[in-house]
Amino acid sequence: VQLQASGGGLVQAGGSLRLSCRASGRFLAINDMAWYRQIPGKQRDIVAIITVEGTSNVAAPVRGRFTISMDNAKHTMYLQMNSLKPEDTGVYYCNAAVRPDSWGRGTLVTVSS
Repeated sequence: VQLQASGGGLVQAGGSLRLSCRASGRFLAINDMAWYRQIPGKQRDIVAIITVEGTSNVAAPVRGRFTISMDNAKHTMYLQMNSLKPEDTGVYYCNAAVRPDSWGRGTLVTVSS
């Protein structure tokens, strides 16, 4: 599968970004999906999950600030990130929540203080 995350950039603390994820074929439609974040030197961690049924959940550090959603018509998954903090900085990837496939190019989010 080809996964492509986009929408990252440089933003000041308190700002917002919306990340998008597109995948080839029906990958988004048939898998529970997740947004992952990787900080240099650390493992890739799940930030938010959305199931095929549409149930979503976000990790505690971003709860109330990040929202994951899926637009099935556009075959696109989103991560709306509000009230960004410097500790949100990292490379964001999208992939299956369970048994991730090959990793595409992530998108870099940099939050300045």
